[in-house]
Amino acid sequence: MTDAGASFDALSAAGADHVRGAAITRGSVARVGVATAISALCGYAVLYLAARDLDPAGFSVFGVFWGAFGLVGGAAYGLLQEATREVRTAGYVEMVDGPRTHPMRVGTGLGVVAAIVMAASAPLWALHVFSESRPLSVILLSAGLAGFCVHATLLGLLAGLGNWGQYGGLMVTDAVMRVVVAVATFLLGWGLVGFLWATVAGAVGWLLLLAVSPAARLAARVRTPGGTATFLRGAAHSIAAAGASAVLVMGFPVLLKATSGELGAAGGVVILAVTLTRAPLLVPLTAMQGNLIAHFVDHRGHRLKSLIGPALVVLAVGTVGVLAAWLVGPWLIRVAFGAEYTPAGSLLAWLTAGAVAIALLTLTGAATVAAALHRAYSIGWVGASVASAALLSLPLDLEDRTAVALMCGPLVGIAVHLAALARAGG
Repeated sequence: MTDAGASFDALSAAGADHVRGAAITRGSVARVGVATAISALCGYAVLYLAARDLDPAGFSVFGVFWGAFGLVGGAAYGLLQEATREVRTAGYVEMVDGPRTHPMRVGTGLGVVAAIVMAASAPLWALHVFSESRPLSVILLSAGLAGFCVHATLLGLLAGLGNWGQYGGLMVTDAVMRVVVAVATFLLGWGLVGFLWATVAGAVGWLLLLAVSPAARLAARVRTPGGTATFLRGAAHSIAAAGASAVLVMGFPVLLKATSGELGAAGGVVILAVTLTRAPLLVPLTAMQGNLIAHFVDHRGHRLKSLIGPALVVLAVGTVGVLAAWLVGPWLIRVAFGAEYTPAGSLLAWLTAGAVAIALLTLTGAATVAAALHRAYSIGWVGASVASAALLSLPLDLEDRTAVALMCGPLVGIAVHLAALARAGG
């Protein structure tokens, strides 16, 4: 920022100029892209170590916890989206006197409340989700959620201000901390419990960034126009939609477990296949939510047109991914994870196509958030998740209904988002 001592009580003129000048350039996308690649590799490393150390049945237990944390962490990403939009939009409006919101305090408070509610309600749901290590799983999930709420809020503030170096640094810190614990678990033989700890290890990475980065500390002090109630209303829609999106993106193993009962070894194979086929597209898109929302805010006069470029990139990458999954996917998985993890090439291709559908829904969702169409955003994602859950109840085998749910459910949300953007544009 231009004024290191600014508290951003009113997003000062210098701060607004900085936001307007922090365009989404190739350099900023490249920095986040590198951080995303590192994060994705770290995620693959954790999954690889877990699959190598655990049998398929044990991996299915780990996969459900990994998905559960992805689900609650994905919901917390609603704070990232709202903080990004609030800060980015403030750079384009004339600042006036009035109430201000401190997003970091709001994020911290929401994290504490969410953790308490989750722990208190555990007797109602933990028995249906976790097959082993239930008390530890609930404690880690609750504490990890509290930390990730702060993590997501800080990411949103950094994205809104265009501090992409610190944004990427926080992503990498989270991912590396997970790998460190996973490697220790693999080498020291801590088993399933160690991989549960590895899953949530990065939720305190924001503390490290604040300790070493003055720019991050400055971002944490940002205040945005409007009262806390206004921020919470927008965040509530974003959190609801982000939670619904997380059901499809990261929390799908939880949905699979809830609709299928005990998954066993076959469930472990399907969960690994779903995770591996979606990561190349959805990990980068999830990590680049800040870039996407900032991009759509900057092009708010052409909301639908600004979707074309990113959508074409997703379709091109997805087409290559579908072919690669069909032709070489089974061989790669067999070599990397062992013969007991060998799904069919056709299944991998259909699951990759499902990942493309979710990626397109992620794009339309980011554009909808940027347009402040919070209700349509949440309805789209909730509708997609409900449709996918309903499709999982079809009388088909596990592999077929998984592919159908991931392919067709997102189409409902895409239609809702595009219709809302078209109405707003008109």
